[in-house]
Amino acid sequence: MTIRVRQLIAGQWRDGGGAAATSRNPARPEEVVADVAVATEQDLGVAVEAAVAAWEGWRRTSIHERAEVLRTAAGMLAARAEMYGAELTREEGKTLVEGVSEVRRAAEILRFHAGEADRDSGEVYASPRRGESIFVTRRPLGVVAIITPWNFPIAIPAWKIAPALIHGNAVVWKPASLVPLLAMRFAETLVEAGLPEGVLSLLVGPGPLGTRLAEHPGVAALSFTGSTQVGTRLMETCARLRRPVQTEMGGKNAAVVLADADLDHAAEQIVLGAMRSTGQKCTATSRLIVEAKVEDQLLERICTRVRQLQVGDGLREGVDMGPASSSGARASILADIEHARAGGAQALTGGVSYGDAERIDGYFVPPTVLRLTGPDLPVWRDEVFGPVLSVVSTADRGEALRLANDSAFGLSGAVFTNDLDYVLGAIDDFHVGMLHVNSETAGADPHVPFGGVKDSGYGPKEQGRASRDFFTHTTTVYLRAG
Repeated sequence: MTIRVRQLIAGQWRDGGGAAATSRNPARPEEVVADVAVATEQDLGVAVEAAVAAWEGWRRTSIHERAEVLRTAAGMLAARAEMYGAELTREEGKTLVEGVSEVRRAAEILRFHAGEADRDSGEVYASPRRGESIFVTRRPLGVVAIITPWNFPIAIPAWKIAPALIHGNAVVWKPASLVPLLAMRFAETLVEAGLPEGVLSLLVGPGPLGTRLAEHPGVAALSFTGSTQVGTRLMETCARLRRPVQTEMGGKNAAVVLADADLDHAAEQIVLGAMRSTGQKCTATSRLIVEAKVEDQLLERICTRVRQLQVGDGLREGVDMGPASSSGARASILADIEHARAGGAQALTGGVSYGDAERIDGYFVPPTVLRLTGPDLPVWRDEVFGPVLSVVSTADRGEALRLANDSAFGLSGAVFTNDLDYVLGAIDDFHVGMLHVNSETAGADPHVPFGGVKDSGYGPKEQGRASRDFFTHTTTVYLRAG
């Protein structure tokens, strides 16, 4: 059944003024999951104007009233996790277990940010002058533009929109047009939970609409997750307009495995990090640096686990990995594999397109492990965004960290070892925003900061209490009796 997706503009559900577009099931591309009339610049203008008008009332509600909306929405998402998770799988391709878990994670994120109502709301400082107090308060920014990607169609919107709302901002949200259904479901839930008209607008439309949104004079700030290329352009736009911007962009995450590590555990974690969600997440394990003396033993364990993965329709029981999200994504991943092999990389497993009847028409990509002779191929440096693990070895433990840091990105990293001295050194010298010791590079808890360094991110971190550093500004008050 095809579901009609509507825009949420100025508190009203309606079609956009643009052309028709569809989303398709990547496991069965002939199946249309949703259709939508896309939003236009005129729709965008109406949405921003409504948000500007609604913001004043929303920011003046008590934070406990705002928290109640988030808590109510969290309960609704939790109750509908199975239904929404199945729709997520149909639209994006990840397995049903992953889809349901993502909806539940969105509910968890809403609950965490609702808890801001019971946490400190400012700071008090001692004044060097008698009779004076100094305190710092936090204020919302105004109308915040939110642009989100297709790979986590409800979790990433939740961890941006929830802190924006709890701190009193209005939101105009443009999700990736590849996954409009889950965007509508999330917006529906917030409206049903009691969000006032105009405080949130949903605009499903093409990429350039995001640039127009970032440029709109009614927008006070922009939070973006997506490619480094697009994020850089939006950073330039916001810099020109002197507008706060937060970008979470690409990753080329490395795992370092030393000879003293538990190789069975390391292999399990690396496969999960590289292949879960079809490798389509910015925190996926994309590179492996292994100490030479255990390279063969570790790769044997990894390849055994990869060959055991069941690849197929994510709605089917027992499937470990679904398809890539689109035909373009599939073609790009397979091209990267082929270029690497032409450059001398050895495919230890995978690397060949599926030809069986069940998978030939879907956007399936075989989970692939590539052994490289060195870190010179593009597959080692460029983001593949698919189930591809590139491997190099080194006899020098110090060289392992240098290889891990030899990247334009710095989102997440992992070290597998029982050597405490090495771990302490990695904490100082592994240049990433998130470091995992003896666990996979992927994964993030909602109560702690999330984000990277170098080309992986710009601006205050996301998630946890760190998120308020972006969605509020501070006012320092010097208070003395008259």
